[in-house]
Amino acid sequence: MTEKQTNAKESKAILKNYLRELFDIKRGTSKAGTIQEIKDGISIKGPSSWILIFSILIASIGLNVSSSAVVIGAMLIAPLMGPLLGVGLSIAINDLETLKKSLINLGAMVGISLITSFIFFRVPLFQDETPELLARTKPDLRDVMIAVAGGLALIVSLSRRKQMTNTIAGVAIATALMPPLCTAGFGLAIGNWSYFGGAMFLFTINSTFIALSAFVILKFLRFPSVEYLDSRRKNFIARLATTIALLVLLGSSYTFYNLIKEKQFTKKADKFVSYLKQEGFSVIDRERNDYDFENNEITVTIFGKRIDKEERKDWIKTMKEFGLQDTDLIIHQGKDDSAMLEEMQQLRETYADQIKFISDRDQSIKEKNELIAKLQKQLKDIPFVRLTEEAQINYNGLKSLSYAKQIYTDFHDVDTLYTFNTTWYDSIPESDTQFLKFKDWLKVRLKLDTLVVRKD
Repeated sequence: MTEKQTNAKESKAILKNYLRELFDIKRGTSKAGTIQEIKDGISIKGPSSWILIFSILIASIGLNVSSSAVVIGAMLIAPLMGPLLGVGLSIAINDLETLKKSLINLGAMVGISLITSFIFFRVPLFQDETPELLARTKPDLRDVMIAVAGGLALIVSLSRRKQMTNTIAGVAIATALMPPLCTAGFGLAIGNWSYFGGAMFLFTINSTFIALSAFVILKFLRFPSVEYLDSRRKNFIARLATTIALLVLLGSSYTFYNLIKEKQFTKKADKFVSYLKQEGFSVIDRERNDYDFENNEITVTIFGKRIDKEERKDWIKTMKEFGLQDTDLIIHQGKDDSAMLEEMQQLRETYADQIKFISDRDQSIKEKNELIAKLQKQLKDIPFVRLTEEAQINYNGLKSLSYAKQIYTDFHDVDTLYTFNTTWYDSIPESDTQFLKFKDWLKVRLKLDTLVVRKD
């Protein structure tokens, strides 16, 4: 073996050991401590019951005002993880007593949460259907992923006995459990069984995956099973736990598969509706029930031009291109109002022209006002006394001088004229010549184009 091959082999071994240590979750596992900590956190009684009530109340307020910060604050104090981890632990170690205790406390947790949120949302002031609430009335694939990731993170961190890490992972679990429970209470409060059923279904799915995550990690870490003196009882418990685990696994897998299929269905339907909009059809934005995955139906609501049978056939053919070949298309449309739409468009154009005309007129008035202000300023700046002194020195034939501002119009435009009136001595033979020179001098002196000089 060459030196190069030896170095490569050593580098590979070092990398392999590093990766093993990097992702090894077995090292440092405290099995007895983890089991005890999970069992200690199962019970919902005393202070934990009140903490649960307060956290559910805070979360309900956060959902009612659509405040993520308030909901997150409630998650930090919510004692929701104990019973679910107890279920996962009991199935993993064949502990029937712990399973019974976990299920009882899980039921108590759900009951307290529903009653608290129900009482809050029974107040008419708090019965608005906010986006945060409606988002929890139907299971979403991302909620399941949060539950799985939270459950895995929590059980791994619990086996290391680090309280801060446990708290952070507990927040992830609360993310998957608290909003659905609050939404279920909201559905009960307003008598909407669809909301209640959807939220409880989401809670059930998330709870199942959290417990399943705990079961998988504890089995992987080889936590010791509970020993029974009666071998028949031990075998019965083992078979029961295995059966429950398999049922949970199969049910969860089926639910997860359906959520994936529903997500794909919604994505295809969105693409189809976007295609219709690009083709110029006036499609109203979708409502919550426009895509029915269970019945494999898509409802499209249009306005404007009516869709005839031939266009409907073309739409159905197009659906096959988007993977919706077995999907029923339901079209809702009113009477043909294309003429009304054209008239509305003409009204919009006329309105735009009128706005432009008014804008141009206002601009013209503004410019004229600015000119008037400028001329008024020039009038104020005319140094009349100084002019008379200079004119008397330069033109000895000038007898008197006066000026006035004149407003002139030709019925199209308005202008301001500065008029100077002069009187000359008859005894001065060059009075006409001096008048012309005076006139030129005055225009240059004042730098005014709109200047009129008269001789009396």
